[in-house]
Amino acid sequence: MSAATSGTYAPNPGAAPVARRVLAQAGMESRLMLRNGEQLLLAVVIPVIVLVGGVLGADRIGLEFSRPAVDVLTPGVLALAVMSTAFTSLAIATGFERRYGVIKRLGSSPLSRTGLLVGKILALLLVEVLQVAVIAPVGLALGWEPEISVVGALLAVVAGTAAFAGLGLALAGALRAEATLAAANLVYLLLLAGGAVVLPMSAYGDFGDVVRWLPSGALGNAMRDALSESVVAWRDLGVLVAWSGVGAVLTARTFKWE
Repeated sequence: MSAATSGTYAPNPGAAPVARRVLAQAGMESRLMLRNGEQLLLAVVIPVIVLVGGVLGADRIGLEFSRPAVDVLTPGVLALAVMSTAFTSLAIATGFERRYGVIKRLGSSPLSRTGLLVGKILALLLVEVLQVAVIAPVGLALGWEPEISVVGALLAVVAGTAAFAGLGLALAGALRAEATLAAANLVYLLLLAGGAVVLPMSAYGDFGDVVRWLPSGALGNAMRDALSESVVAWRDLGVLVAWSGVGAVLTARTFKWE
């Protein structure tokens, strides 16, 4: 073999660039999430059912809004979709990954633990893009006429994802898988019913002054302001940033990799 070709097939061991590792992990995480029937139900089916049922049944159950029901409920359902993916789906998936040792093995791989978390967050954002692609056309078909602040909507999605992802990881890291499954679904239902995520805070009377400080109420209000009023809800974004900090601290203190 000539000198010119002697090194053609020489091994060159080493990890792939960080960005490639993170993107590969994000792609795998998003595929696993969309292939899981329960998580697909939380991510797409339930929000669509809530939207259609709420718009068609608003008059029958006595819901009165200052705008058409579809204009109020569609942004709220988009906020619900973010919450279901960034909190409930993430918490359940991470809890069972810890149980089966997946997190422990990935944490010791060249990906690094930071890369794993970044990959999970990117996967959440990708799934949320798909959720918007499904839910928004349903809202438009029902007569939704949005007045959009692109900056406000993007900031609401990013801040809401960060807040709920931090809380979801804290829950999954502190509890056993079965307990995480029960707790994540319970919190999801409680926030859906009483967290001002789908319905505006005005629908809760005096309790609205309380739920505005919950991450669900802040996200729902930020989405409604961005998609119905075309404004950036800076106060609600500030609440979400604060909850992001709470989630990050709780995750750092309680998350166990096995």
